[in-house]
Amino acid sequence: MLKPLIRAIAMRTGRLRWLYCKVCDPYGNEYAQYMQRHGNFYSMGENCSILPSTTFTDPQYTRLGNNVHFSTCTIIGHDGSIAMLNHAFNKKLEAVGKVDIRDNVFVGYQAVILPGVTIGPNAIVAAGAVVTRDVLEGQIVAGVPARPIGHVEDLVERLEQQGQKLPWIHLIQQRPGGFDPAMEPLLVELRTAYFFADDDVNKATDSSSQDG
Repeated sequence: MLKPLIRAIAMRTGRLRWLYCKVCDPYGNEYAQYMQRHGNFYSMGENCSILPSTTFTDPQYTRLGNNVHFSTCTIIGHDGSIAMLNHAFNKKLEAVGKVDIRDNVFVGYQAVILPGVTIGPNAIVAAGAVVTRDVLEGQIVAGVPARPIGHVEDLVERLEQQGQKLPWIHLIQQRPGGFDPAMEPLLVELRTAYFFADDDVNKATDSSSQDG
């Protein structure tokens, strides 16, 4: 009874955010709904996924399109060094910028998006990347600072070809949406058997050698 109550209060009012995240442990799509209502973004589209561990320092300067997915990453809207520089040099400096993430974008684990950047549409930011400049449509970027390393259309084609060889691809094709908790145990079983098949062969060979 406690989880539904906390979830309902958080979704309706925006309050109890810390407790909501801790007790309810929402998936990315559910938390995105919370952020769409209470995240104070300039605007946010539909079918987004945001992990609770994602940080938006200035959501009011952040625009999200449709089908934007965040892993644990950081989106920064201002330069934090300004307070130090103003004091050190007796200045009144300003360094704030928008972050504009267009439709169909994925931002990977521990990536950092800096102010003044536009990403996409149809783009991927790899894990650990530090994005200091615009990411053009269809690009995959990685590194520090982030630079183009490929194109999304090529990645989709490659993954499609690779997927046809996987013994669990029929389950993926049957899976409704992007994730089905009920199907996950079987997928894990099939994947581990496939990934570590060589270990089983080696164990069997070692056992035969010892018996001989």
